[in-house]
Amino acid sequence: MSATIQPSIDIRPKDQRFATQIDWLDSRHSFSFGPHYDPANTHFGLLLVSNDDVIAPATGFSTHPHRDMEIVTWVLDGELEHKDSEGNTGLIYPGLAQRMSAGTGILHSEINATSETPVHLVQMWVVPDTRRVRPAYAQLDINSELAKGGLVPVASGKGHDAAIDIRQEGAVLWAGRLKANESVLLPDAAFVHLFVAKGDVSGPEIGALGPGDAARLTLPGALRVTAGASGAEVLVWEMNGLVQFA
Repeated sequence: MSATIQPSIDIRPKDQRFATQIDWLDSRHSFSFGPHYDPANTHFGLLLVSNDDVIAPATGFSTHPHRDMEIVTWVLDGELEHKDSEGNTGLIYPGLAQRMSAGTGILHSEINATSETPVHLVQMWVVPDTRRVRPAYAQLDINSELAKGGLVPVASGKGHDAAIDIRQEGAVLWAGRLKANESVLLPDAAFVHLFVAKGDVSGPEIGALGPGDAARLTLPGALRVTAGASGAEVLVWEMNGLVQFA
């Protein structure tokens, strides 16, 4: 950890996050994104984007470009149709881990292909440790692992089994579908980003967090959190690096 990073617990309630609300999209941004800019809130560790999106039926993000970014999409409800310029297509549904490595450049679209129900997802971007590589795509159904409880590796640069790989050896995304009152230890890392996607969790150090709330942790040791009476779904980034801007 850099000497300039002090041990801290930074709670970010949902209502304090940037919001984009248009006719087809309701989005909450954890960091500066698009027209929303705060020089003091551009990233955390290696995480540049964490967007909590609800996309209306038969709408979505039309074809657009990305470069040199590891993009992980996690669907909470509904289905999202992915298409890209490398020929990859598919439906992303709850429990399907999906990663797109933008590399030297890729075009893709993300559409709610249904005509009846919104799709709710969290999309997260981390910087790669190797730039200018060929674009790549991966997906893996991990529902059976999630059903076992605890935190499950979703996307890993450290070679975890039962996880998709990402081109960033300093980062791992964990997910948990926690049952009522289930307790888990968060990873012990230089930077830990906890996002509560559904339900609520609490802990003696972080207090109570509800849907859409997040905690940014730069503490030695692993904190324990416990789901509430209705359970919770959480996304946790374990990171041992910091974005280096040129």
